[in-house]
Amino acid sequence: MIDKSSVVTWVRRYERAWRSAGTNQLDGLFTADATYRMTPFAPPHRGLDALRVLWDAERAGPDEEFVMDFDVVAVDDPRAVVRLEVRYGQPDPQHFRDLWILDFAPDGRCRAFEEWPFRSERPASHPAP
Repeated sequence: MIDKSSVVTWVRRYERAWRSAGTNQLDGLFTADATYRMTPFAPPHRGLDALRVLWDAERAGPDEEFVMDFDVVAVDDPRAVVRLEVRYGQPDPQHFRDLWILDFAPDGRCRAFEEWPFRSERPASHPAP
């Protein structure tokens, strides 16, 4: 059963995986056939192999400077909506507010991830440390 606590745990594991070298932790976060949309109208990346390529291309590496805060907005098992605020540090300070729409499998892994990213037009006022 997907509830607020399980979604909080999943998002924390996602952040930990993003901050870690490699992509081995994706197996515990996403189903083998998961879809991952970087924006609502983008074609989805399908399957763990595609997600690994995507993560390797999108991340600066495990030492990437950012601060991430989040709040679970809604849970209606098996779906959840999470609002995030992410501030990236140097060399390119950026500030994002995102919504994630997550669809979970019965085992608690995500089977569909849809991101609605909103980037601030102003430079990040409080960049990551």
